[in-house]
Order: sequence, then C-alpha cells, then structure tokens
Amino acid sequence: MRESSHPLAGLRQRIARIAASGVESHRAEGWLASGHARFDDALQGGLAIGHIHEFFAADALDATSAAAFAALVALRTPGKAPLIWLRTTDANKRSGRIYAPGIAELGGDPDRLLLVETADPKMLLACANDAIRCAGSAAVIVESWGKFPLLDLTAGRRLALGARDAGTTLLMLRLNAVPTPSVAETRWSVAAAASYALEANAPGAPAFDLELLRWRGGPAGTCWRLDWNHDEHAFGEAPLSGALLPLPARRAMASHGAAAA
Repeated sequence: MRESSHPLAGLRQRIARIAASGVESHRAEGWLASGHARFDDALQGGLAIGHIHEFFAADALDATSAAAFAALVALRTPGKAPLIWLRTTDANKRSGRIYAPGIAELGGDPDRLLLVETADPKMLLACANDAIRCAGSAAVIVESWGKFPLLDLTAGRRLALGARDAGTTLLMLRLNAVPTPSVAETRWSVAAAASYALEANAPGAPAFDLELLRWRGGPAGTCWRLDWNHDEHAFGEAPLSGALLPLPARRAMASHGAAAA
C-alpha cells in the first residue's frame, strides 16, 4: 500500500511505471465475477469489465460495509496488477484509514493497493480520469463523501469512455450520498448483514445485503445476501438466508437515507 503527497503528479508517474513495466498491461475484457454462481449468472457473468459500477451505502452506518464490498470485488481480479484507490482527504477523516492488515486478513494482497488521497473533489475527478486510462491496473475505486456535483453526466461519460477504451473497471464508492442520474452500468445499495458464527463462537465471515438499484443490461430490484469466503477468495451464499431476499422494511421506508446524516 502506497500513498502520494502530490496526488496527480504521483499517480501519473506510477501509471507510467506500470505501463513501462508491461506487467499485465493487456486490455481486460469480459466480466468480473463474484464467485457466487447464481449471483454471477443473474448478471450474465458478473460485473462488466470496462464499465462503471456504483456502490451506495444503504445508510450512514453502512459506509464501511460498502467500502469493504467494493474492495473485495476489486481484489477478485486475477494476477498481481495493482488496484488504484482514490479518495479525498475528507473521506479519510470521515471513514477512517484503509487498514492493510485487514485486507490481508480477508485474503487480499495489500501490496496490490495504490492509495491516493486528494485535497478536494476536483482533484479526485482529475485523478480518476488519469487512473482509468491505465490498462495495467486491476480496477479503480473512486471513493467520495456526500454530494459530488462535479460528477455530472458529461464527466461521467468521459470516465465511461476512458474505462471502455482501457478495459478498466471503475467502481464508484458513493458514501453519505443519494443516487443521481449517471452513466453507470450497474448501481448497488450495500448494507452490513449479520454474519454466521463459526465454531467456538468465532466471528463469522463478512456478510452483505445487496440491492440492485439499476442495471443497464436488464431488470433491477433484485436483493441478495452474500458472505465472503476467505479460503476461496470469493463470495458465497450466506448459510442461513439463501441468495434472494425480500426488501428490508427500513429500505422501503427511507430513500437510501444517507442524505440526512
């Protein structure tokens, strides 16, 4: 895990080194699968590579779960290509620092993570436009907190074209925000779910309640409960719930209510 004190210049230098090294610099295509067969089949293979996917915390208390889910999805990419995580300093203050040992505990490789913190949303967007054009990266996570007015449809189309041309998967992590019109391929609401206790009452695997809010390739509205399998480095079906869940009452009563936080 590395950080840059001069985000845009440092990111460009790092991207140039990745491109020059030739490490896994081929254009990725296809789908980023979760490892859960029924979930991936429902999306015709998983999350489409070379597209934008949005993740919203179901409410303010689910920000950590949304970030964890996005990170685990990105770390599902094969090989050693780096994962670029862009976030504002404000997001760092509100959400906390990325904890490398925690990523390792979940089965991920923290050395794959290139973390860049920016001073403001304008710099965040500039870094995102550079990062998605790096075909040697596994994926790019862009973490923002609250409203992001600079991310309008024009800016979104620019990001979408860059992701498509480079074959880079762009995961937009929107915390304390409500959905607005976008060009994203999929949009998700993520909430923490109760984990299944292991033997000797040991803490269970991380579990997530997911709602597909929007999908350009098909119908939305499906809800899933997935847990993370450390040994298989993949998502699986939560043992007690089954994959398909009814919409929880609190989701029906509130409009993905981080806005009030």
